[in-house]
Amino acid sequence: MQETRQNKIARLYQKELSLIFQGQTRMMHGVMVSVTRTKVSPDLGICTAYLSVFPSEKGAEILENVNANVKTIRYELGTRVGKQVRIIPELRFFIDDSLDYIDRIDELLKK
Repeated sequence: MQETRQNKIARLYQKELSLIFQGQTRMMHGVMVSVTRTKVSPDLGICTAYLSVFPSEKGAEILENVNANVKTIRYELGTRVGKQVRIIPELRFFIDDSLDYIDRIDELLKK
């Protein structure tokens, strides 16, 4: 039962974080950031979000920028979901490199 609640809240955070990043990356032409997956701890206090960045060469730069602005992102998330959840979680961001991994496998299979 607890997992169902965690999954629902994780989907809510994924949707809202993707909308936040969509609004922020409109100003940065040629860069697209999407939230591929979110996981929430059992106490709902920590949210781990995996970001996919296109082009992938800018991934480290974007992740550094996101980690520098994590407080403002958390505040924005809190204003969006504050009425739906009791605790606004601590946010942790990581780069999701699964698409690069798939491209590398395809490249090796073509050889």
